[in-house]
Amino acid sequence: MITRRRTLGLLAAGTLPVLAACGPNAAGGSGGSGGSGEDGGAVRIYWWGGDLRNGLTRDALDLFSSVAHDDISVSPEYSEWTGYWDKLATQFAGGDAPDVLQMDEAYIDSYGTRNSLLDLETVTDLLDLSAMDEAVLDTGRLADGTLVGAPLGVGIFSVGVNPEILEQAGLDMPDDTSWTWDDFAEITGAVSDWAKEADEDIIGFDFFGTSAAELGAWARQSGEQLFPREDETLISKDTIVAYLEYALALVESGAVVGPSEQIEDFAAGVEQGRFGTSRAAFHLQFHTQVQTFQKSTGAPLQLLRLPARTSGDPQMVNKASMYWSIAAGSKAVDSAATLVDFLLRDPEAAKILKIERGVTSFPELQDEIATVLDDDEMVSLDFARDMQAEVVRPPLVTPASGVGFGDELSRLGEESLFGNRPPADVAGEILSVLEGMQPEG
Repeated sequence: MITRRRTLGLLAAGTLPVLAACGPNAAGGSGGSGGSGEDGGAVRIYWWGGDLRNGLTRDALDLFSSVAHDDISVSPEYSEWTGYWDKLATQFAGGDAPDVLQMDEAYIDSYGTRNSLLDLETVTDLLDLSAMDEAVLDTGRLADGTLVGAPLGVGIFSVGVNPEILEQAGLDMPDDTSWTWDDFAEITGAVSDWAKEADEDIIGFDFFGTSAAELGAWARQSGEQLFPREDETLISKDTIVAYLEYALALVESGAVVGPSEQIEDFAAGVEQGRFGTSRAAFHLQFHTQVQTFQKSTGAPLQLLRLPARTSGDPQMVNKASMYWSIAAGSKAVDSAATLVDFLLRDPEAAKILKIERGVTSFPELQDEIATVLDDDEMVSLDFARDMQAEVVRPPLVTPASGVGFGDELSRLGEESLFGNRPPADVAGEILSVLEGMQPEG
């Protein structure tokens, strides 16, 4: 949390430099990296992730340098998530940004609106995104339409389920085409009741009530948004109250453990938490994360649609899992664009990278990737393909003014879960925080 807060402070203080000397998001500003492909140096690329992502990315970069473009040298830089944003903010502030960088939904507007990221539509001769799903591509645009991020793939907020636990509890797999949050509370409560009687260290559902992804889905299913467009409606206090009261009801029924245990479970991490150790039947996640859970549990996990506030209307959306961006001040723009194009569109690179960063939004590459995926990995790909017939318009990316909302919601949601303040009181403050974070104009 200290690392994240320091990064948020840099963003809020406006210490990220305005790099574009030649106009908004144009190339060749003063704050780019010293390296360049055209100038005889290396293209620097920086990303975050776990060991698996690190290894796969380096393998794809080796393919780029040794086979596809041996005239362009690549200098890789890698970090865990916790240190990534501090280092990136420092690099930009010091005029030493990487040429190519991995960008997240929560920060892309913060960097993009400060003209730190290149307008990718200025390099379409080298970076061809025309075959990408347009709705997904648009998630990499700023409010003014400038494309500053090329989505690597999609992640769909969904429900992971361990069918082995349901079988032990004598429960059927729910019908996710029609289930509601009330149905979800019933089945998770039933798992917990069975586990208590059987003296098993298992819970129905691991944690709920403090996540911006949860509240965003709850709002969307209510016809509202956390950060609405002009033709959309801001989430209401009543909707937030309903969300907080539902979270409390899950705890009171025993469907979810108490708030202290929820916090401990979240802090334990993906592989060591309850769902990752087969001690919870259900877990909310972006769908490609199921691969990690499959490996840690060894169980045949499945993916389900979100429960809905109104039966049959889960309002599933494609979220860009993350983006490749190019620093506006890069002196190696052509080489950087060539590298990004390769990582996104080359069939052999796609087979190396698979779906670890999300399911690609280039349909023709999905068929290529399918030839090298195992049964567990196909769970993610098949789910994404199935959902494309029903996904709705994705929400706006988090605006620069709203970067800290997730932390604020976590803090306030915990106050409600612990019973320190009534849901209506907490909901009023959450709404006030959101209203203060809405972008101007």
